[in-house]
Amino acid sequence: MHTPVRRTPLLTASVLVALALAAGGAALAGNGGIAPVEPRSPNAEGIRDSYWLILAVVLAIFALVEGLLVYLVIRFRRGRRQRFEDGAQLHGKSSLEVLWTAVPVLILFAVVAFIFVKLPGIRNIPSADAAAGRLDVTVTAHRYYWQFEYPNGAVSVDTLRAPVGQPVKLTLTAPDNDVIHSWWIPALGGKIDAIPGQTTSTWFTVDRPGVYKGRCAELCGLLHADMLAWVEAVPKAEFDAWLEREAAAQQAGTSKLGEQTYAGACAKCHGLAGQGDVGPRLDGSAAVSDPAGIEKVVREGRNAMPAVGAAWSDSQLQALTGYVKERFGSGG
Repeated sequence: MHTPVRRTPLLTASVLVALALAAGGAALAGNGGIAPVEPRSPNAEGIRDSYWLILAVVLAIFALVEGLLVYLVIRFRRGRRQRFEDGAQLHGKSSLEVLWTAVPVLILFAVVAFIFVKLPGIRNIPSADAAAGRLDVTVTAHRYYWQFEYPNGAVSVDTLRAPVGQPVKLTLTAPDNDVIHSWWIPALGGKIDAIPGQTTSTWFTVDRPGVYKGRCAELCGLLHADMLAWVEAVPKAEFDAWLEREAAAQQAGTSKLGEQTYAGACAKCHGLAGQGDVGPRLDGSAAVSDPAGIEKVVREGRNAMPAVGAAWSDSQLQALTGYVKERFGSGG
C-alpha cells in the first residue's frame, strides 16, 4: 500500500511567500534599492546603461523560466491519478528544442555586443589635447587614506578637488610596502585597483558641481571602513584659482595641509581630538612637541603603525608637525 503524498496547505505557502517578499523589500530599501547612483560622468553613465540592460535581460529570463515552471507544474500535476501510475508520455519536439537553444545564444550575443559598444566610452581616457584640456592627478593609496598630487605640486588628502566639465585622469599607485586598495566613486565611474609598485589609470568628467562620496572597495585591513574619499567638483575658474592659491600657500607653509593630513592619515587611529583609539593618545603628550620624533615615526613606522608618511615632502611633514604641536602639545 502506497503512502499518500502530504501536501503543504495553501495558507502556509502564502504566508511563506509573503514573508519572503517582505524581507526582500526591506533588504532593498536598506541598500537604497536596486538602482545605481545617478551618474555624473560619461563613463559612469555607460556603466549604468550596461547594468540596466543586463538586469532587464535577467529579470525577463527569470520571469519566463519561473512562469513556465508554474504552468508545467499545474498543467501536468498528478491530480486524481494514483502516485504509482505513470503520467501521459510526451515526445520531443525538434522545433522547440532548436528554439530554446538558439534564443539564449542570441540573447547572450546581443548583451556582449552592447557591452563592447559601451566599453570604449568607459575605459578610454580622453586625450590630453582634447578641446577642454585634461587635468592629470596622481593618486597614492595608503593605509588608510588617499593622497592626491596636482600638476603644480599641490597635494590634498582624502578630498580631491576637480573642475566641472574638464576631463580628469587619475594615475593610481600604492607604496611598495602597502597593500592593494581600490578607488571607487560610484557616481564618477567604476572601480580601479591601486597596486603596490604598479600604476593603473582611470578618469571622469564631472558634469555639475557637488561633492561625490566614495570609498576603498578592497578589504585592506583593520580601518578599511574609514578609508573614504570625496571628489569636490567646482566650476573650472574657481578650481584654477584655488589650485594656484593652494600651491603657493603650501609652499609658504600657510595652508591647512597639516590639519588635512592629520585628519586623513592620523586621526583614524589617534582620534580627531587626539583622544586615542586604535593608536595612543596624542592630546597633551610630550611626543607631539618633538618634530624629529614625529618624523621618524611617520617615515619609518612603529610597531603596528605603518610608515604613513614615508613619501611625504618636507613641506607636508613640517605642516603636520606644526599642526599637532600647536593643537596637542603640552599647554597647546
